[in-house]
Amino acid sequence: MSKQELNQWLMSHRSDISPEVSVNLQPFHTHARNTEIIAIASGKGGVGKTTISLMLARKLAAMDKKVLLIDCDYNLSNTAVKLGLPLNDNFYSLLSLEKTFEECVYEEGNLHLLSGCNGSTDIFDSSFEHDRFIIDVISEHKHAYDYVILDCPAGLNKETVNLAAYADSRFMIVNPDKSSLTDTYALVKILSQKYQINTNHLIVNRVSSNPQYQRVVKSLHDTISSFLNGRLKVLGAVKALDLPIDEFDHNFNKGANNSLDKYLSKIVSKFTDESTGTILFGAQSKSLSSVGHVASATN
Repeated sequence: MSKQELNQWLMSHRSDISPEVSVNLQPFHTHARNTEIIAIASGKGGVGKTTISLMLARKLAAMDKKVLLIDCDYNLSNTAVKLGLPLNDNFYSLLSLEKTFEECVYEEGNLHLLSGCNGSTDIFDSSFEHDRFIIDVISEHKHAYDYVILDCPAGLNKETVNLAAYADSRFMIVNPDKSSLTDTYALVKILSQKYQINTNHLIVNRVSSNPQYQRVVKSLHDTISSFLNGRLKVLGAVKALDLPIDEFDHNFNKGANNSLDKYLSKIVSKFTDESTGTILFGAQSKSLSSVGHVASATN
């Protein structure tokens, strides 16, 4: 498939595409709308993207939804590490047809995980378009799931941009620091200019106060609205957690009663509620205590 065809094919998967464009792109349209695909993305690494991906997947699974979580950082996988699972090369085994999809996923109730590799020389030496491979995996298996969550690599590489464009929704994870805001704006800009995607969700992680949260949301909203004519659907804040880093994963895996799970439910309900389409910022936004602040997600 040529670059132009790939662009058209990805655009044809958009839920907000106009009917007349959809007709023109019908040969590339293969994505049914009965499965919600969510890309967890950020312009900057280390903002808590993987933890939020796992939290979201677990919460949706607890709501009796079938969830597939794919670690799209295919050779620097952190999802298995965070869950305390042994490292494996299942991603490459699936790619090379050595194992079936069912043999490669880890199952935790309604949550299924396809983790990446960690420093696989086979993957490093291979030449393949891993975004296309992941999209093929989703296309083949999405009908078994209510949600597919993509834990995307940070940054502006073409694979991350293509996966984010393929998704139905994009959760942008930002920290209050300027570099995180700048890098996330750059990712939103590329998505807007390359694929005409002008709507994204926002979660602000590691927030210390409500005024700080308000400043971050307003800054991103004003910039994206003014320069890209884009929209933000604000899902809430993730409050900084006063916990040593070496204890974080232990507390994260304690189970359903931990503070992460307890407060994330507010963010999930905001997303799943039909009124999520309203833009919340400035005078319209709720205080940090009411939007569902949760203990700060790391990595």
